[in-house]
Amino acid sequence: MDSAILADATENKRTRGRQVSETRATAPAFPPGRYGRRREPRRGRPIALTVTAGVFLLAALAVTWAYYQKFGQTDYRPEIIGWSEPTDAEMVIKFEVRVPAGATASCRLRARDYQGYEVGTRTITVPAKPGGGEIVVTESVPTTARGSVGDVMSCRPVG
Repeated sequence: MDSAILADATENKRTRGRQVSETRATAPAFPPGRYGRRREPRRGRPIALTVTAGVFLLAALAVTWAYYQKFGQTDYRPEIIGWSEPTDAEMVIKFEVRVPAGATASCRLRARDYQGYEVGTRTITVPAKPGGGEIVVTESVPTTARGSVGDVMSCRPVG
């Protein structure tokens, strides 16, 4: 005990009763009749949780598959070849795109300045050559300021 809080030093040897060690019970013991009837743990909850999680997982997989079919692997693959020395009013972008036979691609072009800000965009259509394959396209993009980088944002089927 702390002698600073006792009235006199002779009380330092006194204790407040018998010392008891703490033991932990495996299950709480409630006095009978005091807290009502104790319920047994339910077994149905984990099954419902498992079924709900399974349904959620299947729905997530279905949405993933649908988006992959719509936006995933595409036959329209653009690749930048280069761009010309830009002026204050336009930038000429040269790129190659693979278009399947009998289809037409819609490609969105973008010009950016040195800070990366967009200064011009243009959407063009690219028809497929007979038999399909890669097509080299050179197109002008009107700009509001001098551009420094030309991009092909996307190429998708028309329609």
